[in-house]
Order: sequence, then structure tokens, then C-alpha cells
Amino acid sequence: MMLIDSHCHLNYKGLVESQPQVLDRARETGVRGFLNISTRQREWADIVSTAERESDVWASVGIHPHEADSHADLGEAVLLEAAAHPRVIGIGETGLDYFYDHSDRQVQQDLFRVHIRVARETGLPIIVHTRDAEDDTTRIIAEEMGRGAFPALIHCFTASAPFAAKMLELGLSISLSGIVTFKNAKDLQAIAAELPEDRLLVETDAPFLAPVPHRGKTCEPAFVADTCAFVAGLRGTSKEALADTTGANFFRLFSKAVL
Repeated sequence: MMLIDSHCHLNYKGLVESQPQVLDRARETGVRGFLNISTRQREWADIVSTAERESDVWASVGIHPHEADSHADLGEAVLLEAAAHPRVIGIGETGLDYFYDHSDRQVQQDLFRVHIRVARETGLPIIVHTRDAEDDTTRIIAEEMGRGAFPALIHCFTASAPFAAKMLELGLSISLSGIVTFKNAKDLQAIAAELPEDRLLVETDAPFLAPVPHRGKTCEPAFVADTCAFVAGLRGTSKEALADTTGANFFRLFSKAVL
């Protein structure tokens, strides 16, 4: 079974204090790989160091939209240099978050485009965070695709069916987190049941968003097995089959990753 947690934050509080044990518990549930995601520049060294130490952990480099204001002058050169590391397989997470508006929207948009240009130049997938920003996310991705294609993933998908359709049309993949298991996520569950098999990934976003039956606990990468099993049920397949499918999709998208 090739189960991959395509998005987790192993260096965040709640996981980093017992990181070796967290990873071992995940491996015991069948998780074969972990993409450790960065959200601000000062995290990059620690996140890459974890990936250097653990052969089944990879790293991303990027700036979360919440952190855009404090990284407004981050240039492509800095990202390109960091992305050249052999354990860095993705760019992000980046994107737009208009729910909290922790950073100026124009700064978010400008920095999002910087990440996209780096993804295009390196061929590494861009990991997109979007919340309450469907129109601008669609516009920017469509405009940038028009300037030259780049690989991309919408992580922790919670948006609308029309947005999902547009992202798929533009060539993106979609990753589902534990949110899909929540009782009030009926619309998301309907979308999850119909996503194309070759565009689907699963993730935890640990230490956040623990799926059923772990609600209220610190989320761990091990819990991706519960999300995978739930989505498999929605799609009328087995957890093992969906794990293999989403794992194959992960390695096809994140082609720099090698176990």
C-alpha cells in the first residue's frame, strides 16, 4: 500500500516535540512518505533538515498568504536557490486567503505570482492554499497558465464544485484533508466522490484538522489513513486501492520525490 501524506507540518508545535515518534506511528499505519510543508522563510532550514534526516520525508519551500506582508520583498532568486536542494520537491504553500486577511490582498497576489514563476522555471509543483478567494485564485492561475504551463495542486480542498471543475480544466490536482470526514461537509463529500482518479491526493495538514474519529486531537500524519478510508468509501473502493492510486498520483506530480 503506497499511502502518502501529501501535506503536513512536522516542524510545528504539537508534532515537532516528538517528531520521531509521530513518524513511527504513521509508518505503522502504512504511511510510506510525507511532504513537510513550509509557510515562512525562517522555517526552511529546519524543514529541509528533517527531510535530510528522514529518507521518507520531503520538503517544500514557500510563503503562506498569511505571511505575505512580512515577505513582500522575497524575490524569485531566493526561492530558486532554496528549491535547488535535492530534498525540496515542491513550491509553497502559497496562494490567497481572504477569510482572515492577515496580509494585504495585493501583496498576497504578487507573492503568489512569484511562486508560480519559480514553479514554472523549476518544474516543481506549486502547492496552493486558497480560502474565500476563488475568483482571484482562478484568475491568477489562468493568466499564469497562459504565460506557460506549470504543475500545481490545490491543497486541503474545501471550495465549490465549479471551482474544482475550473482547476481540473486548468490541469491542477486536488488534495483532500480530514475536513472531508466532517459531518457538515456534505458538499465536499459529493465533490470528493466524483474527482477524477488521476488528479486526487490525500493529506492531513497536521497538526491541524484531525479527521473523524480523531476530532479534537492534535492531528498526526498517521490519520491520513482515516481520511483515505473515508474517501475510499465515498468512491466505492478500498482504502488500499485508493492509497495506491493517490500515492501514484503524488509521485507523478512530485516527480522529484524518490523513495
